[in-house]
Order: sequence, then C-alpha cells, then structure tokens
Amino acid sequence: MAALKRRGLTVAPFKVGPDFIDPGHHTKITGRISRNLDGWMLPAAYNRECFQQAAAGADITVVEGVMGLYDGYDGKSEAGSTAQMAKLIGLPIVLVVDAASMARSAAALVQGFENFDNQLEFAGVIFNNLGSAGHLQYLTDALEANVRMPCLGGILRSEQVAIPERHLGLVTEDEHILTAEREARLADLLEAHVHIDRLLERLDDHEQSKFPGKSGSPEPDNQFRIGVARDKAFCFYYQDNLDLLAAAGAQIVYFAPTEDRSLPPDLDGLYLGGGYPELSARILSENTGMRADIQNHSRQGLPIYAECGGFMYLCAALTDQQGRAYPMVGCFPFRTRMAPRLRALGYREVTLSRDTILGAAGQLIRGHEFHYSAIEEDPGSDVETVYTVTKRAGHQIQAGGYQVHRTLGSYTHLHFGSCPTAASAFINTCRIYRQERNQV
Repeated sequence: MAALKRRGLTVAPFKVGPDFIDPGHHTKITGRISRNLDGWMLPAAYNRECFQQAAAGADITVVEGVMGLYDGYDGKSEAGSTAQMAKLIGLPIVLVVDAASMARSAAALVQGFENFDNQLEFAGVIFNNLGSAGHLQYLTDALEANVRMPCLGGILRSEQVAIPERHLGLVTEDEHILTAEREARLADLLEAHVHIDRLLERLDDHEQSKFPGKSGSPEPDNQFRIGVARDKAFCFYYQDNLDLLAAAGAQIVYFAPTEDRSLPPDLDGLYLGGGYPELSARILSENTGMRADIQNHSRQGLPIYAECGGFMYLCAALTDQQGRAYPMVGCFPFRTRMAPRLRALGYREVTLSRDTILGAAGQLIRGHEFHYSAIEEDPGSDVETVYTVTKRAGHQIQAGGYQVHRTLGSYTHLHFGSCPTAASAFINTCRIYRQERNQV
C-alpha cells in the first residue's frame, strides 16, 4: 500500500476476516478507511456492496487475506476464506509464501495452491523472509518449469520493518506509529524487491462504473447521541457497525475512559468495544469518576452495549496476568481474569434468547471471539442470560451474553452487517430511554 501510494495511486484497503488491528494500519498508510469483508459473518450481497462503495474513487484496491489462502470457517468448505472472497468480488490473488529455510519444495507448495481451486486467478507469487538474493534465484528457477504464475519478486528478511506483536496480535496503529520514515522504508523495500510494474500489468482494469459511490442519505432530524469509547484501551470496532448506527440515527460521540473523568453530556446510548483494558487496568480503575458515571447511567436505564474488552471493563473487577486485581465499573457482578493462554478463538452465531437492546428473542447475529481472559466464576441467577451461542462445530457453548437493566455485555464481537436490524433496534431503545429521561 505504501509503495502504490508513493506512485500517486489512491489505494482502497480491505481486510478479509474478523480483524481490527490490520485495518488500522491500512487506514494509517492509505488515508482511507479499511473495511472488513467476511464470507461467513456477512451475506454475499453485503460483501459486494461494501467492496464497491469503499472502492469508489480509488485507482487500485488491495485486500489483505486472512490466514492461509484456503483457510476459513472449517475444513469442509471455503466459507470465510480469502479464496472465497477473491471469487466473490472478482479479484486476482497475489500469493505470498514464507520461504524461510525452503528450497525447491517451494515450487511444489506454489503448484499445490495454484491447482487446488481452478476458479481462482493468480497474479503471481511473492516470496517472503528470504535469506539472500541467491535464495530468490534458486526459488525462481524451481518455479519456471513447474507453475504457471510468475514470480513477482522476493523480500529479504528484515527486522527493520517488523511490527511488534503481543497476545492479541500486532501492536495497534495508536502505539506503533507508522511515521513517514517507516512508511518510506516499507515503500523502499517493495520497490527494491518486488516487480510492481509487472504486477500492475497483470491486474484487471475495473471500470469506474463498477464502483459507484454511495449516495449520501440525509441526516435524521432527531439524532441520538451515542457515546463510543475510543482510546488505547478500547479500539476494536468494525467501521461498518458505527456506520450502521449512524444510518439508523446515531450521532457518534467519542470519549476516552482512560482520560475523561465522566461521560459526554446528554447521551442516549453507549458503545464500549474491545481492545486492551488489561494493559490500562490501573488507569481505568483509578478513574473512579468515569466508573461511577457509567454505573449510574446503567442503573438509570441508559442502553449500553459492550463487547470483549468493553465487557471486561463493565464487570466488577479485572485481574491481570501478574495476578493484580483492579476494581472496574461493576455493572455486572462477576470478575474476569487474564490467562497465560488463549481462552477462545473462532466464529460465533448468536441467537438472542430474550429481548435485548439489539433485537427481539429469536434474532440471529454473527460474530467472533478472540480473548485471553475469562469469567472467574458462574455469574449466577442474578444476571439475565440473553444469548444462545453456537461455535464452528455447531455445538452450543456457554451462554456468553448478559443483560442487566439495559446494559448488554458479551465476549463476542458482533458484526451488525450480519443483521442490520441490530443497529436500528439499539437506536430504538435509545429513543425509549430519551423519552423516559425527558419525562423525569
């Protein structure tokens, strides 16, 4: 993306799969919001429309895949995979192969990918993590007589462009700032080691008419102020969720639980996304004004939706990986604890078992889980359970959705694009709350 931008191209970025961190880096580089595409969470029509709208006005689109090319929901289908999305939106694949310690076997690997699904179009292969220029020549020679796709180059192993990682993946763009110097280094690397001109020549020339811009809908006359937590502790949001809320009548008002001492005034609703509350646990705990304000609003019936990190923040306490316990907001009466290993990872299909702020009982919404923490004890009968959750294998798992007053919390990151009525249901609840507040 940095190399294409340097050439004067307007780049529209996308990410396949349930990911919040990579799109942030994309947006930082390109200056355009990176959108998530997902063949399992989202309907085909939604993916196509999202792609066409976000690609409008761009010279080129770059879609970063998820895991391996054919990896997705399960081993029996292509659902959720990069390959499925490439066919759905009609784009060629640039296959990136980690060739560390690989020799002629790399050709067999590439050949296997090339022949696994004859409906895919490949623009070429780029080798990554190479030891030397001679290593690249060896691999190129191996490809020539065995595969159809061309080699577009190879990137030498370099710690200078590595992005630090931690328990939920790469460090976010808020903390690992892609400065102008780092961006230039990335572009230099690609210009030096990848045949960008050859790649561009092999790409389809999509007509602009295929990417119509979205006509702006008029803002509702009576917008509802939705507070959205946005700081280093809470930074995991699908942009589509925020857009769907805005389309339903929300005015998004950002605030920082790590810094602000109270909620923004006159809120009609609250949205606390995921992130890293465990890394800011002391700061969040010491901000007693914010904690008390959120708890007070929850008791007064303010619609509050919290997922994963936001859910942890609304619990009674959070214990970090060093065993230190910090009091949190206390909307939910149970405690969460960080674990040394991953506790949950995968797609989730949620059925609302009771009426909630996101919709009526029976409504289906899809999402995913990815977290290292867990609830320390059974929440007990005092907490209303409102989710029935099915994981990849089709087996029902522990409920995972809890509602107190109008406060809904869960470890599951829901994508409202899987059920667009969820956003309007939330706004309708905010409307009811406003009416109640005005009558007091």
